[in-house]
Amino acid sequence: MESTENIAENAALVVVDVQKGFDEEYWGTRNNPAAEGNIAALIDVWQETGRPVVFVRHDSSGARSPLRAGYAGNAFKDFVEERRGKGDGPELLVTKSVNSAFYGEPSLDEWLRGQDIAQIVIVGIQTNMCNETTARMGGNLGYEVLFALDAMHTFDLEGPFGWSQTAEELTRATAVSLHGGRFARVVSTEEVVKGAGAR
Repeated sequence: MESTENIAENAALVVVDVQKGFDEEYWGTRNNPAAEGNIAALIDVWQETGRPVVFVRHDSSGARSPLRAGYAGNAFKDFVEERRGKGDGPELLVTKSVNSAFYGEPSLDEWLRGQDIAQIVIVGIQTNMCNETTARMGGNLGYEVLFALDAMHTFDLEGPFGWSQTAEELTRATAVSLHGGRFARVVSTEEVVKGAGAR
């Protein structure tokens, strides 16, 4: 049975890198086909309740990256783009070229503190890359971070020593590290929706 999270009236939803370039074969095999539907549901809840939404876009400096500026893959996926500007609450666009949304323009930290926001909910792509890095930094900066694990996805990855991990294995490792290390609370979309008191 799902518990219910206590979602602050001004909690910010941070939507990380939900961009068309992640649909390309370049990345390999992904997990969690339900991610986009859950991301959309959370954006809808945030906009319906007038809570702040932060859209983060990765402008890669890599010449061949599907996320490079000026390339079609840099654009937000349609279901995100069509929701931008539709809510009653504050909205921010942050662009970045590194993993953490806290190292983007304009400053996410300054914007959150300027709105007296202490709680953030992270969703988007990729679980173990930009999402995890943003969560760790958010925790270090003193924010209460909720990591909506089923509203994100990642890809299989090769590492050192001939090691490789599937997207699902990486997701579990990220969840255990963040939750067990107290950088964030790993939660489900359902828990967050209930806690937000959506109509």
